Amino acid sequence: MPTWRRLERCLSRRSLSEIPQSIEPLTTDDLEHLERAREWLKGHFTDEADEKYGSVASKLRLIKAILENGWVEVSETWKLQSLGVALGDAIAQELLLEWIAVDDEYGRSAALIWPGTSLICSPLTMISKRIEDGERVEVYDFFASLTKRLKELAFSGDFL
Repeated sequence: MPTWRRLERCLSRRSLSEIPQSIEPLTTDDLEHLERAREWLKGHFTDEADEKYGSVASKLRLIKAILENGWVEVSETWKLQSLGVALGDAIAQELLLEWIAVDDEYGRSAALIWPGTSLICSPLTMISKRIEDGERVEVYDFFASLTKRLKELAFSGDFL
């Protein structure tokens, strides 16, 4: 099993760590899990949900609206992680990353990989962990800092 370098909590108190893990394409079950999250997210639009979910800006606006309006409770992990799916979709769209599955000591989860590198980002829990820790997530600032840091790491030569 190869050791990949994984960005556990981008821009957080934690640093990069090396964790033995298996990297695989998404299975049908993985894809269905992501799609259920997207359907819940799109349900917040009144009409033309697929079209409205299509841009990076609309995904970020949706995350911000859900958080600011209190439409998800701290205890609703699945919904908080659905916000992570929207964040991941926005990151993937902005930086042309690919969704993959990672099996490691924490279990199996969907993650993003920067093609041609070993840089892996786990957006599903980026928002939920912060909310559960009582932090306020400034969606636009977080996204800008995160994508900037991912670019720096991808082009650093450390993740070949």
